[in-house]
Amino acid sequence: MFVQICLYFYCKCLWRCLKFVVRKLTGQCELQRICYNTKPGAARTMKIEASLKGSKSKRLQTSVNVHPDAIEKTIDDIMELKRINPDINPQLGVSLQACLLQIVGYRNLIAEVEKLRREPYDSENPQHEEMLLKLWKCLKPNSPLKARISKQWCEIGFQGDDPKTDFRGMGLLGLYNLVYFAEWDTEIAQQVLTDSLHPKYSQLSKAEWEKKKFDKAIGYSFAIVGINITDLAYNLLVSGALKTHFYNVAPEAPTLTHFQQTFCYLMHEFHKFWIDEDPLDIMEFNRVREKFYKRILRQLQNPEMALCPHFAASESLINM
Repeated sequence: MFVQICLYFYCKCLWRCLKFVVRKLTGQCELQRICYNTKPGAARTMKIEASLKGSKSKRLQTSVNVHPDAIEKTIDDIMELKRINPDINPQLGVSLQACLLQIVGYRNLIAEVEKLRREPYDSENPQHEEMLLKLWKCLKPNSPLKARISKQWCEIGFQGDDPKTDFRGMGLLGLYNLVYFAEWDTEIAQQVLTDSLHPKYSQLSKAEWEKKKFDKAIGYSFAIVGINITDLAYNLLVSGALKTHFYNVAPEAPTLTHFQQTFCYLMHEFHKFWIDEDPLDIMEFNRVREKFYKRILRQLQNPEMALCPHFAASESLINM
């Protein structure tokens, strides 16, 4: 243990000495070198975040935790602390601001998602009930719900006649995600629902799936799996794994909408993954889920990865 502590401080001191030498040779601080030599996106933002958190200056360390409204003032403080003339280096301030907006936004997104996850579904709350009924209408527009408490809920993948008990694990976050998927990706959501009930009749990737033995295809409960995939997306978020994706697709602060779009992508991809895995029965769900989770984690290790190509960052990011 003592040797490890000594090695840690030795490496830390060596790294700071190396940074000092490089600054003297290039005339640029580490933040400048990152912004000038790394293209916008996750690669740049994650390096800036690591540099600020690892700084010996408390002011730089705390800059990643400021309120969004204080970011401009924080940039001025960083420029002053690093003795960088903003008139000579105007682009640096713009680049740092874009990075800080993403860093602070990611932290705030975790807080927003966590708040939704902790809020339980309340059947006495009209807004909660309205959202639940909207989910039914989006997924089953031609099949009116006969009663609020009904076995019909099983048709969209809930476990019993009252869905409120199924939201316990993820709270309102699970409902928010399912409604977003059903409302904004309606065609895909309805197709995935149909396929989950009758996988052997699936129309997705039909050319490839015809090679499989569909008489053995196993379906799953759409809503329950949606809540489970919400949990998967939540874990990716709080672990920091989704930084790669969000820093590449959100030119500024990632929002709840970005998270919900990611959920839609994960639902669609998991559905295809489930069919491709061709499990023997539903008891294999945890194995398939864990394998899928590891695949997504591997993809997110690529700093240029954007899980949802059609949610790519705006062109404005290129010039930051």
